[in-house]
Amino acid sequence: MEMNDMDELRAWLIALRTPGLGPGGLRERLDAAGGDIAILLAGLRRHSAPLGELARAWLYQPDETQLATDLAWLARPGHRLLRCTEADFPSQLENIPQPPAALFVAGDASLLLYPQVAIVGARRASAAGLAHARAFARELALAGFAITSGMADGIDGAAHTAALEVGAATLAVIGTGPDRVYPRKHHALARRIAGSGALISEFPPGTAARADHFPRRNRIISGLSLGTLVIEAGLRSGSLITARLAGEQGREVFALPGSIHNPLARGCHRLIRDGARLVEGAAEIVETLAPAARMLGGELAARLQSDSGSEAVLPGSVEGADGIETPASRRLMAELGHDPATLDELVERTGQSAAVLSSTLLMLELEARVESLPGNRYQRLPPGAGDG
Repeated sequence: MEMNDMDELRAWLIALRTPGLGPGGLRERLDAAGGDIAILLAGLRRHSAPLGELARAWLYQPDETQLATDLAWLARPGHRLLRCTEADFPSQLENIPQPPAALFVAGDASLLLYPQVAIVGARRASAAGLAHARAFARELALAGFAITSGMADGIDGAAHTAALEVGAATLAVIGTGPDRVYPRKHHALARRIAGSGALISEFPPGTAARADHFPRRNRIISGLSLGTLVIEAGLRSGSLITARLAGEQGREVFALPGSIHNPLARGCHRLIRDGARLVEGAAEIVETLAPAARMLGGELAARLQSDSGSEAVLPGSVEGADGIETPASRRLMAELGHDPATLDELVERTGQSAAVLSSTLLMLELEARVESLPGNRYQRLPPGAGDG
């Protein structure tokens, strides 16, 4: 990493750890500074009084040991600080109230751009609830969606595990620092997610679990996702907070009904009374979210290719005889052939990034032109395969 890059990263870490600033204050000052973190930091030091004495002390003499710990975590392979000023910061989060200013990511940061479905629910779920979580996660993953949750015990863990078992992408948004695992029993799960998915945190390394962190985490889970599915939730469940945030963010909310005698069904029944979609199978969710997923996939493919300076991209998708056509989809179909290919093989053949290919493949899956196979492989389908 060049010194300029290191200096910029250090400035971001100082700003993120400034007491009393928060993501909203950081973004507001960043806008005023024209997106320049160095200008922002200089301004904070000149006008630190409104933030208080703790902020002033930190800005003029930050804890170098703490910053060194942050930088050491970021220096590890697969670790990244994804900043709101970067081209691949997920646009889904820009449109929610109180968006984060930056995210610590362990794993594949490009997956944050992928169309996602959040699956959340009770920590002390029933055996039936866990089975439902696994079944929905598996079917939604095979339909082309990434599975997003909070890596909590119960429904969250079951959804993540099911996605991993079919070789699909899963993202865990956590309420601790990226170097902490909560609950502790999920250390192995966290390693698997970071290895083939993404662990995401708004909080810097070393941050312990706190009750007020989890509602903040929940807004990111719902904000990244096109829809949120609630499977088993009591009337005081944190999953209802995630569902409420999803509704406020303009996302779809789905709820799985249960027995009237099951206390863990009451939260879902309340959501349904309040307007959530009652669902009995994953196909209903796929059908509901397909238009939004297709639109997001097209927008991302165009944006990422434009940013990478590869082939020219039209401002919008073009509806062709075989569905939505973009330069990315035409190139991909030409290179895919009729034998199954992995995502890595398609990256090599097309010269496109994994993020571009992932969004394009989802569009093509939704149009029944490509089939997703176990092991992160894809196969071209014959014309008319999705008819009827």
